[in-house]
Amino acid sequence: MGYSKEQIKQEVQERNVEFILLEFTDMLGDTKNVELPIDELDMVLNNEAMFDSSSISGFTAIQESDMYLVPDLDTFLVLPAIVDEDQAARFICDIYKPDGTPFEGDPRYILKRAMQEASDMGYTVNVGPEPEFFLFKLNADGYPARQMNDHGGYFDSSPMDKGDKVRRDIVRTLKKYGFEMEASHHEVAKGQHEINFRFDNMLKTADNIQTFKNVVKDIATNHEYHATFMPKPFSGENGSGMHCHLSLFKDGDSAFYDEDAEDGVSITMKQFIAGILHHASGIAAITNPNVNSYKRLVPGYEAPVSVAWSHSNRSCMVRVPTTRGKGTRFEVRNPDPTANPYLTLAVLIQAGLEGIRNELDAGKDETRNLYEVTDDSVPTLPTNLKEAVKALKKDTVLMNALGDHTSQAYIEHKEEEWTQYSLQVSSWEIDQYMNK
Repeated sequence: MGYSKEQIKQEVQERNVEFILLEFTDMLGDTKNVELPIDELDMVLNNEAMFDSSSISGFTAIQESDMYLVPDLDTFLVLPAIVDEDQAARFICDIYKPDGTPFEGDPRYILKRAMQEASDMGYTVNVGPEPEFFLFKLNADGYPARQMNDHGGYFDSSPMDKGDKVRRDIVRTLKKYGFEMEASHHEVAKGQHEINFRFDNMLKTADNIQTFKNVVKDIATNHEYHATFMPKPFSGENGSGMHCHLSLFKDGDSAFYDEDAEDGVSITMKQFIAGILHHASGIAAITNPNVNSYKRLVPGYEAPVSVAWSHSNRSCMVRVPTTRGKGTRFEVRNPDPTANPYLTLAVLIQAGLEGIRNELDAGKDETRNLYEVTDDSVPTLPTNLKEAVKALKKDTVLMNALGDHTSQAYIEHKEEEWTQYSLQVSSWEIDQYMNK
């Protein structure tokens, strides 16, 4: 639903809103906000809200710190009370420079630019995400203890599943945010949960992922749990992913469906998949953005390792579900929920479009269980963050998708993250080598 300025003013008055939250996302995918009293609403609606961006990851140097928060009026929402009863309204904002041009390092702008490239080719893209998370108990000081909230498994019900009430409250709250909810359930690992919401265009989906994460954490806190989107909080358990289902449309019809093809899948879809597979190593630096991400991407825990596609084989990076017609889509299985959703969707769409432009060949679909393939017949995803960042640096398509500002800042940050990790000595190393 689109809002006009006058409609926003009227609703704010009718709902006795006291505060305005101006939300945005930094380079690393963390949600930030500036809170203003309602008296500043006119200033906000006139795009005059300024903030200091010099301390925001991946933004600007201190001598270039002044930026404007420009609210997307379509994201206006009077927030449902979660933590307290204060009445506040939210806008998700784009970042603009003082000269009135979009800030090239704004993740939302980077995704909008990718969407425009798709539009220029006559396409629109929809995405349905499946973010997973863990619930942990809190210690006496209110901090997360290394103890999961239950010992349930896949699709378990109460009493094995002790997160059902948490999930129900999350679903209720997200519906108040305007989400169209689909399903929620206990996942495979102990204390692991999944809540699915309906697909939408790429920008709305990225916005929704950020809202989803915030709501999950708030509701978990209300139930005296800690929610984490960390991909692999425990060894020996399945990690948390964020599978992304992509569908492509042209002139209102699915560009991925071909009723004359034996499998119902169009050449366009296979070219799009080929583009993603071709750029998979560099994409991983964005979709699997931290050291812990690669503890999930190992054989045997239902996360993909092999750079291949299939019709139903979940050991592949890309899987095509059986639905056909307008519901024809494919699922990218390697992203995890710590990824910046704007950058993730931007690189996926840019890689896919490159596959269409260059008519890339995805090859034959895989029917083997690739977890059991021990030779080098199928390429694999990077095994650590250092390998992924190295691949990203060499990938001109992805570097261009991110833009000069963000690609350089992102790589610098991730290389430093790897250096800091490499300097640490783990308990495993102590146990393994202390007595050698």
